[in-house]
Amino acid sequence: MFSVGPRISRSILTKVSTVQSTRTMVTITEGVEFDTVAREWRCKWSADDDKASLAEAQKALNSVLDSVKKVDGFKKVDRVVCGGCLDFKVITSLPADKFDAWTEADFAPEGEFLDKLKNIKGISTVETQTYTLMPM
Repeated sequence: MFSVGPRISRSILTKVSTVQSTRTMVTITEGVEFDTVAREWRCKWSADDDKASLAEAQKALNSVLDSVKKVDGFKKVDRVVCGGCLDFKVITSLPADKFDAWTEADFAPEGEFLDKLKNIKGISTVETQTYTLMPM
């Protein structure tokens, strides 16, 4: 079983069940289940130079997007841009039962992408986070 990050340990993931033979559900506690785990890569961009850092961040994403889509179990990738708080986020979602393998692969191509972001003038606060998703 995978870990959902440093704040959610394996011991609280109490139940795994298969729903309709296609979805693996994990229960964190009674009434709190999920079937998807997501990895978020995020940074802050600058509006300087006609938002050049945002354009470069998008180019960096484009350069690794095919590799992201080849991750075993890939469900989807979302890009979030906030013009108010200057966020650039990439969220890759996998089924809960496929996430461990990606963790063991160091979330490739995460390292390559983060290195590219860190080398863009105007990009700051490069971070990652893992969390669960569940449609309600």
